[in-house]
Amino acid sequence: MKMKVKKIAAVYSIIVGVSMIGMWTVFYVTGGIPEINTEPAKITMHLIAEFVTAIMLILGGFGLISNRKWGFQTYLLSMGMLMYTLIVSPGYYIQRRDFTFVAMFAVFIILALIFIVMSYLKRDEFLT
Repeated sequence: MKMKVKKIAAVYSIIVGVSMIGMWTVFYVTGGIPEINTEPAKITMHLIAEFVTAIMLILGGFGLISNRKWGFQTYLLSMGMLMYTLIVSPGYYIQRRDFTFVAMFAVFIILALIFIVMSYLKRDEFLT
């Protein structure tokens, strides 16, 4: 049975959104966000942006899977938000010379680009 690109894209969106929330929750619980003490305003705004992106990814994914009218638009918006964070966030890890995270972001950028391009190439599938 052939799995549709729309379903794969939706699952990717949901998994990334849930993972973002999970990652930041683990960082917070384990004390892995030192900027809370050194740059509280900056990290608070960053976390708000990350959580809004994650929530939008989850909503967009569910919107696609459940064929909601708003699903495709929400998915595209959330993928744009994700691309921004995937481009900006690696800089922090590059400065810390944590290339494992940099590689992870590179993989996610490639996957996100593939899904964005496929959503346009298979637009009819995504809109049904």
